[in-house]
Amino acid sequence: MRVLSGLSAAARLTAAGWRLLRHDALLPREMRSLYPAPLVRLSRLAGLLAGPEARRGRPGERLARSLEGLGPVAIKFGQLLSTRADIFGVEFAGDLARLKDRLAPFPTEVALREVAEALGRPADSLFARFGAPVAAASLAQAHEAWLHDGRRVAVKVLRPGVERRVEADARVMSLAAALAEALAPDARRLEPRSLAASVIESVRRELDLRLEAAGADELREIMARDGYMSAPAVVWDGVGRRVLTLEWAQGTPLSDPASLEAPGLDRAALATGLIRAFLAQALDHGVFHADLHEGNLFVSAPDRIVAVDFGIVGRLDHDQRRYLAEILWGFLQRDYERVARIHFEAGYVPGHHAVGDFAQALRAVGEPIFGRSARDVSMSRVLIQLFEITGQFDMHLRPELVLLQKTMMTVEGVGRSIWSDLDIWAAADPVVRRWMTRELSPAARITRLGEQAGRLLSRLAALAEAPAPQPTPSGPWRQSLALILAGGALTAALAALALVVSAL
Repeated sequence: MRVLSGLSAAARLTAAGWRLLRHDALLPREMRSLYPAPLVRLSRLAGLLAGPEARRGRPGERLARSLEGLGPVAIKFGQLLSTRADIFGVEFAGDLARLKDRLAPFPTEVALREVAEALGRPADSLFARFGAPVAAASLAQAHEAWLHDGRRVAVKVLRPGVERRVEADARVMSLAAALAEALAPDARRLEPRSLAASVIESVRRELDLRLEAAGADELREIMARDGYMSAPAVVWDGVGRRVLTLEWAQGTPLSDPASLEAPGLDRAALATGLIRAFLAQALDHGVFHADLHEGNLFVSAPDRIVAVDFGIVGRLDHDQRRYLAEILWGFLQRDYERVARIHFEAGYVPGHHAVGDFAQALRAVGEPIFGRSARDVSMSRVLIQLFEITGQFDMHLRPELVLLQKTMMTVEGVGRSIWSDLDIWAAADPVVRRWMTRELSPAARITRLGEQAGRLLSRLAALAEAPAPQPTPSGPWRQSLALILAGGALTAALAALALVVSAL
């Protein structure tokens, strides 16, 4: 069975390669000046096999069209590649970022059967009316429906048999990643196996709509605290592994060009609110909607934003949030030494490099920002250049940063499409400043030291209550040493706390 599975993956990979060749998206002719001599010859040979599709569009556009025909895993892979503008260039990454995931819908009768099976009861026991599909993608499609209490809802239903397709695609991607790592040493900085595993895991999570319901519910609570953005409520009676029901999103989809022409719409406030919504989610709560493109946003006057589609939720722990805030703040303050130290502290840059050398490289990124209008400076471009510099200092792919960078690039692009004069840094400043003031204040430091002291006390108590080990000649010494070390650590934490208090 494993041999057959491997042969099937190889055959599908060959078919995918042929599709890329026909679109001249494997070794694009426009990039031959960057290839070593053997790849130039291969590119010319590939050009002989190209079809009429190869004459339409830039390399990134052709690759996007190729991936759209290869299924959900390939589309997700292309979307992640779009975050690596530091490697592929801004134009190429931008073309990939516009990947569309649209397919013909499957029949409503099939959707009703899927709903009944997922919920364990007839669809009409929950829905008074169940309409035709309003959107269809490679994993699922959405229907407009009404509950018996009159509420209008959106019902998301997975495509029949999509799980088998995803697993088949996952085997192809894993094989392609292994080959890339073995045959293309220059590609190893991309961490092909890790990138493939991240894509596959992300798509698999999207196949359980109960997880999406939980993410939607959590983000709705978080958004309500800040007010920059909102999300429709989950209808839990209509949630199953393959079905998700949400209240209908109010407003016009931002993907509709007419949405920005609505009377009373404040474009400046709308764009600014979008930037602050994303940063508040990421920094203040460590949970953010990681797919904020135009198709997932609804707008209404004067500046209301409603988000949908919570299949991809990003998470940052407290340290990652602090690193992000301090990096952004450091660039705003032109404190490159501080930004460099944060990278080393976070483990993003290996310790065998010199902090001063890295700070010098960061200055090359930061200084061109100053002296220019903030409206002309892209925050995501700064991060792209930052990651390009860190690549020279052996910084490898970090999954949490890839998702963060992808979302930030998307949000910035959407924000500027809403209001071309958007000043990203001015929009971000209150959220970043609020976080820095709150988290790095003396009171916050005292709280963290108190928490550390509490954890040390708990460990000391657990050590004291642990059953005595079998006596050995060194046993008493080990216990005494452990108690001394624990007590010393606790004393040090309390002393540090006292020093902070005395400094206030």
